[in-house]
Amino acid sequence: MIAIVDGKVMTVTQGTLEKGTVLVEGGRIVAVGEEVEIPEDAQIYDATGKVVMPGLIDAHCHVGIFPDGIGWEYSDGNEMTDPITPHLRALDAVHPEDPAFKDLVTAGVTTVLTGPGSANLIGGQWVCLKTAPKASVEQMVLLEPAGMKMALGENPKRVYGEQKKLPSTRMGNAAALRAALVDAQNYLEKWRRYEADLAQYEAKAEAGDADAESPKLPERDLKLDALGKVLRREMRARVHAHRADDMLTAIRIAEEFKLDLTLEHATEGYKIADILAAKGIPVTAGPILFSRVKYELKDMTPKNPGALTRAGVKVAIQTDETSATKYLAINAALAVREGMPEEAALRAITINAAEIIGVADRVGSLEVGKDADIVVFDGHPFDYRTVPQLVLVDGLVAYRRDQ
Repeated sequence: MIAIVDGKVMTVTQGTLEKGTVLVEGGRIVAVGEEVEIPEDAQIYDATGKVVMPGLIDAHCHVGIFPDGIGWEYSDGNEMTDPITPHLRALDAVHPEDPAFKDLVTAGVTTVLTGPGSANLIGGQWVCLKTAPKASVEQMVLLEPAGMKMALGENPKRVYGEQKKLPSTRMGNAAALRAALVDAQNYLEKWRRYEADLAQYEAKAEAGDADAESPKLPERDLKLDALGKVLRREMRARVHAHRADDMLTAIRIAEEFKLDLTLEHATEGYKIADILAAKGIPVTAGPILFSRVKYELKDMTPKNPGALTRAGVKVAIQTDETSATKYLAINAALAVREGMPEEAALRAITINAAEIIGVADRVGSLEVGKDADIVVFDGHPFDYRTVPQLVLVDGLVAYRRDQ
């Protein structure tokens, strides 16, 4: 049992305690308050003068999948041989010994959503991980699959245009994505008919009909199985889109197929913030600490998360990085500097990120019953001089600066 005492406790969802205590046992938070009874056998951590808050969450990065100072042999994020690869799973590519994980823990980033890149129209399935390094990736998984990566805009049309294959235009992007979703619809219908015929056959056989014929089992298709989960809204469609027109294409397709949509990056989201808010579409905005590496980023601005928030859009802030995911709090601080309310920015790297990923029942705030993923900072998390002093992941000490 660990008691973090006398710190400024930012619960995120239930206010801030100027001098509070967080009690941890069995990997979970068992008490949060100003007058918590501390058992005699508890290990005490004095957080006087420090800030206690939930572990930070990056809702879009590529930790463990793309190279961090290493070449092609460690680059497993883009299968650039087929634009439609929904059956790929990030779980199968994450290297748990990636040194970036240690960097993230020491920066207070305790949960990440990591997954395929944006070379393909449909790149594969995300995985949500705790960042405390383990011997196997399975020990790090919080949610899997955690959504389907899709991409519009420059990347897929460049990758496959150079191969003289569809798609090579934005029209091709949209058409190929629709075609894949229609194939998945037809696949689901085939299975629906099979199940109906099977039920009918079983009823006849039970009634003693000797002439009843068992229907033929359809062949499984891993691609269409995976896309079927997206159509059934069992998996969120997480669509990479920078330009406003690409975002509107994503919305158009999502509405045609009734997808559960999140927009990834939304670099020009501020241009259509009222539309995104009216439609209730969440956004993982960013990266903010980034250069204009391609034309579709020409209008990027750190004012974007604030503009989206003021319009009423649910925003998480992301880094789109590997080891540089450790600068998540600095990305959020830049958004605050450019007009995002401080409380909204804190939510954008904690509870909003958890809700958009789909893990808010476990992480994202300091609440009784949630995972004890806790960071003790020596100052406000948006001060560039601030560093974590203590990091807990699942109630275990993952990092302690004084040791």
